Amino acid sequence: MKRLRLARNASLATTLLITALVGLSILLGYGFSPMLSRASEPDLKVFEQVWQTVNDSFYDPNLKGVDWRAIRRKYEPQVRQARSKPATAAVINQMLAELKTSHTYFYTSDQPAYYQILGIFRPRSSELQQQLKPFFPNDKLEYSGIGIFTRDIDGKTFVSGVWEGSPAAEAGLRLGDQILNAEGRPFEPIQSFAGKAGQKVKLLIQRSPDLNSQREIAVTPKLLDATTMFLDAQKASTQVIERAGKKLGYVHIWSYASDQYQQQLEEDLFYGDLKDADALILDLREGWGGAPLSVLNIYTARGPSVTNIPRDRKRYTNRTQWNKPVVMLVNEGSRSAKEVLAYSFQQYKIGPVVGSKTAGAVVAGRPFLMSDGSVLYVAVADVYVDDDQRLEGVGVTPDVEVPLPLAYAQGADPQKERAIQVALETLQRPR
Repeated sequence: MKRLRLARNASLATTLLITALVGLSILLGYGFSPMLSRASEPDLKVFEQVWQTVNDSFYDPNLKGVDWRAIRRKYEPQVRQARSKPATAAVINQMLAELKTSHTYFYTSDQPAYYQILGIFRPRSSELQQQLKPFFPNDKLEYSGIGIFTRDIDGKTFVSGVWEGSPAAEAGLRLGDQILNAEGRPFEPIQSFAGKAGQKVKLLIQRSPDLNSQREIAVTPKLLDATTMFLDAQKASTQVIERAGKKLGYVHIWSYASDQYQQQLEEDLFYGDLKDADALILDLREGWGGAPLSVLNIYTARGPSVTNIPRDRKRYTNRTQWNKPVVMLVNEGSRSAKEVLAYSFQQYKIGPVVGSKTAGAVVAGRPFLMSDGSVLYVAVADVYVDDDQRLEGVGVTPDVEVPLPLAYAQGADPQKERAIQVALETLQRPR
């Protein structure tokens, strides 16, 4: 067996030290790609590549005490019996689950997270860019999608997040909606929107446990760029909420896995729509992590402001620190670097954390491209915070816990509402 050549650039793993592994669906439509036109036959070669890559690259050389050779003998017959790529992927992921570690998963082109991984890592790795050319000859990561996250609960698919400004938001899809089918066929996160950008797609949804709440929603997918779509959603989410005579800035950072997200936040805070807000609500629920710890500097650093007074005698003051109250929102979809940020908010008393307990998925992951274009995501480094605090498998419990029953939530967001109340309460305290 020819071993998969491992990437040379070690900085890739450290730069995205704690990129979030999503354990939920990210609904992105998918346009035509050569990968989808290939036969979905069992691929023993890919299984062998996955096994060997984990053997060579997993952060623990002892593989957490798992007999990795015995695991191979256990799952190889199941791969041989698989009759489709999804079936093969399911067996491979059962094998990887034996390691009981986040950031360790096998993605194929019919899984939305596959494209999320590539959208995060490709811009940072020239080697990965070269490896992907046979599979994306137009050099674009564009897909036909509507911009939602979904989560499976008891075999049912529910909307767990609606990106602001997305086709789903425009069509009126809500948090907690159950998706029953698309155009009368079983809902598929990729194929239900493949090749349908600009065309209406009818989704049958259910808003409550009552069957009479079923309705059709027509949504028009659009081409989404995997490297910029979360930035677009962040921009669309940014708003000022006026309550009790106060202005509360709000921004939802769906992904933190690139400098562009923090740059946009700082631009909005210091020069844009949020500069006159009295407090900030930082929503880190769902999506991806990957943030460097330097993103906290704007809340903790000290420094001068600079005021310019031009000929018209108007005063223009520039600041590079956010010295006003800030409240963080998290949930079980907040993973990896977002969990480190939540931990830091608590430990260094930056601001209160509101929501539900985070995922406990905090190790360093990086992708490896397999021979058929599939992606193996592997935990390549263990992660400790403040020298000895390990959050993997532990997570962060918010200061103010607010449950959000997802199924049939009908768009209600008690976590966000509580964060607004906490922000107002914080403003009333002496600083």
